[in-house]
Amino acid sequence: MRKGAKRKAASQKQEDTQVTASQQNREENHKPSPKAKRAKISKPQPEPEYFEDTRNLEDLWKAAFPVGTEWDQLDTVYQYNWNFSNLEDAFEEGGKLYGKKAYLFGCTEPQLVPYKGENKVICIPVVVAVVSPFPPSDKIGINSVQREAEEIVPMKQMKMDWVPYIPLENRASQVDRLESQIFILSCTQRRVALKQMKIDRLKKYEYCLPYFYQPLKEDELEQSTEVQIIFPAEPKPVFCEFDWELDELDEFTDKLIEEDELDKDQKDAFKEFVKEKVREAKKANRQAREARKKALEEMSEETRAAFENMRFYKFYPVHTPDAPDVSNVKSPFINRYYGKAHEVL
Repeated sequence: MRKGAKRKAASQKQEDTQVTASQQNREENHKPSPKAKRAKISKPQPEPEYFEDTRNLEDLWKAAFPVGTEWDQLDTVYQYNWNFSNLEDAFEEGGKLYGKKAYLFGCTEPQLVPYKGENKVICIPVVVAVVSPFPPSDKIGINSVQREAEEIVPMKQMKMDWVPYIPLENRASQVDRLESQIFILSCTQRRVALKQMKIDRLKKYEYCLPYFYQPLKEDELEQSTEVQIIFPAEPKPVFCEFDWELDELDEFTDKLIEEDELDKDQKDAFKEFVKEKVREAKKANRQAREARKKALEEMSEETRAAFENMRFYKFYPVHTPDAPDVSNVKSPFINRYYGKAHEVL
């Protein structure tokens, strides 16, 4: 090859290289610039929700039927978030009722208590726990000022009975295999059926009191010399109490006439009515003493010991911001059959 040809070829190659580089630069300049990545916007995280742990006995106080409460007042009892943690704690280890067999019934006490800056009459729920190896009674007392005579009837007549309470953690188990230590007085009367119920039958529920008879202690009724008198006079009945040891019948009757409580023409009928009530009361007292004496004679040592060691505990709700403060209205009195509680909590 000639020298001139070599130079020409080298020059041509250099030009081709420059053209190629120039084309690459143009292509790079015309490439679209990469799109900027969008910044990820983090979604606001919801606040974590906290739920209170379900307590094992938290519905125990509600399970115990509030005996004697008017049906139309039941909803008002549960309108507040009452707290019976004291009752629950009593069954925990170290509590007063831990490991003991107990029979519980509910009741209500209308009281004037302060709540949110004003005084209100509120039906306060109360739970009574009876520590006993056997049910304290299978009967219910029915009594009121309006009723002429007291009735003591079997619980089942009023659709009530002692049933085992199953703690929440055991409700998935077979009930018949559980050995319950807590029994509650339950009522199976359905509220939807109340509309078809006769008024007298309906009112009986409002006058119910859990019945208890302590054979080791003379009943106050056995010692009483008073009788409740509801004389069906016109235009209105005569309501009074007559004490056959302290009152003289003629003077007692004359005083009622002077006070315009009794018509003079009804004096003799009223006196005969009172005498009959006194005879009935004396007979009832005598029968009660005889029944108690017989019960003591037939009682085993084990049963006697059970009655001697029987204890009554009365629980009121503890104070919380969600419910009225009842700490100033607590009372040891349960009812006329049970008398007073050994301890109020």
